[in-house]
Amino acid sequence: MKIKTKLRFGFGFLFIIVLAFGLIALFFLNELSSKSKVILKDNYKSIKYVAEMRSILDENIFPLSQSASKTFEKNMASEGENITEPGEKAAFDQLRTTYNTLQHSQSETIQLNSIKSLRTILHRIEQLNLNAIYNKNALANETAGRANLYIMIAATLSFIILFTFIVNFPGFVANPLAEFSAAIKQISKKNYNQRLHFENNDEFTELAEAFNSMVTKLSEWENSNLSKIKSEKSRIEAIIAQMQDAIIGVSEKGEILFLNQLAAQLMNVEEQHVIGQDIATLVSKNELLKRIIKPESTDQMLKIYANDKESYFQLESREIIIPNYEENNEEALISATKSAGNVYVLKNITQFKELDEAKTNFIATVSHELKTPLSSIKMSLKLLKDDRVGKMNDEQQELVEHIKDDSDRLLKITSELLDLSQAETGNLKLNFTLTSPVEIVQYAIEAVKFQAEQKSITLQINCDEKLPEVNADIQKTAWVMVNFLSNALRYSAEKSTILIDVFQKDGFIEFSVKDFGKGIDEKYQKRLFDRYFQVPTDGQNKSGSGLGLAISKDFIEAEQGKIGVTSALGEGSRFYFKLPAIG
Repeated sequence: MKIKTKLRFGFGFLFIIVLAFGLIALFFLNELSSKSKVILKDNYKSIKYVAEMRSILDENIFPLSQSASKTFEKNMASEGENITEPGEKAAFDQLRTTYNTLQHSQSETIQLNSIKSLRTILHRIEQLNLNAIYNKNALANETAGRANLYIMIAATLSFIILFTFIVNFPGFVANPLAEFSAAIKQISKKNYNQRLHFENNDEFTELAEAFNSMVTKLSEWENSNLSKIKSEKSRIEAIIAQMQDAIIGVSEKGEILFLNQLAAQLMNVEEQHVIGQDIATLVSKNELLKRIIKPESTDQMLKIYANDKESYFQLESREIIIPNYEENNEEALISATKSAGNVYVLKNITQFKELDEAKTNFIATVSHELKTPLSSIKMSLKLLKDDRVGKMNDEQQELVEHIKDDSDRLLKITSELLDLSQAETGNLKLNFTLTSPVEIVQYAIEAVKFQAEQKSITLQINCDEKLPEVNADIQKTAWVMVNFLSNALRYSAEKSTILIDVFQKDGFIEFSVKDFGKGIDEKYQKRLFDRYFQVPTDGQNKSGSGLGLAISKDFIEAEQGKIGVTSALGEGSRFYFKLPAIG
């Protein structure tokens, strides 16, 4: 039988029980009501008519007046129409005969006897109706008692039936669901021997068969994939062992899962002896492993003595996230993610490091060698412009100016390359002195003052002279400000304004240069301080070497400061750097 049919039968049965109880109660209440109505409807009226006729006899003298006679006859006629009890008809006939005799008799004796007879007859009629009321009341009470008994019996039977139904009927649905829940929990624990058996030939039986089929498939899949998993594990271990990078795997419990031969050589340990050991114990005994697991700085490059020379390795660490299926307080299964551990990879970048150092040394050498002939060219250009050597025509003068501009640009590039090579090789030399921020700003403004006057650009300075001092290299810090101002002047329109703000914030002195040019696209802002990167131009502004901001970053970070930019298209750009305040 289907579950839907069971539910229909169950609720139909409940409806029939409630309907039967209602009909029984309605039947007995209707019977009781009818009995009560008989008492009030019939006998009470007769007693009322008798009382009114007795009142006329008591309050009037005979012969009766016309109005009293009319009232008496009206009540007597009503009584004649309301005869309900045995003997009441004979008494009424006698009442009517006696009344007629009383009305037509002139004898005082006859009248007295008739009045007495009338009183006796009225009393008899009243007594008949009172006795009837008493008997009918007893009958009504008996009917009410019987009705209460039957209703109580029906209510008790209905309660027992309904209570039994409420206790047992939900089990048709709840018990199979409980078995399903328990079976699913067993499957979540990979107990694939769990099976469900129902003999009710309903939807639960069909669902149990589908569940058993699913468990069988899961069991087959588990058994068939176990060998594949072992094979894949062996293959992955072989791949890791053959990789040219050092690889270390650590579980979420802090145990060494695997490491290849190269990693074992670098740490000077035996591979088989460390697998499965606690990482905390090994870290306390192996300094290199400690630097890998708990790096002291954000720099991910490690210098390790390997292969009879100093080698450089790039450290990469990645947390392994896997799906998580767990029981949660006896509730349904939940799906989430959890950490399965970490993998640490040491990439050998010695060759690239050596090539980078060779490049840096080459750039430094070339830049240094270029400075001497460039200085000679500048000296020659200065002599050419001297009238004592000889006057030049306008075309010659223009050519000399072009040569001067190009030589200045080359000299600037060579100076930037030398500074860059010093920063890359760690030979950057800074002369730290305590100086006021105002002095740095004034030094930079003097350097670009002529360039600003040529474009009629106003340099607006907002700087408090009472700011704390900073510990910095004045010339190199001012060079950064000059670089900011030169860029701002290059991309600002004529007769515009450049804001120079210097203020104290969170223990730092912040220097900023704000222009109102076209701004920088957000996609270029993250790369502005990269070496050799240049923002694409529209051809109207000459682009530099792409080294100025990179060198500025090296200078400021060497002074324990921070550097950055905020910009938006159409709103200009704001370049800033921060240096720790002293005092």
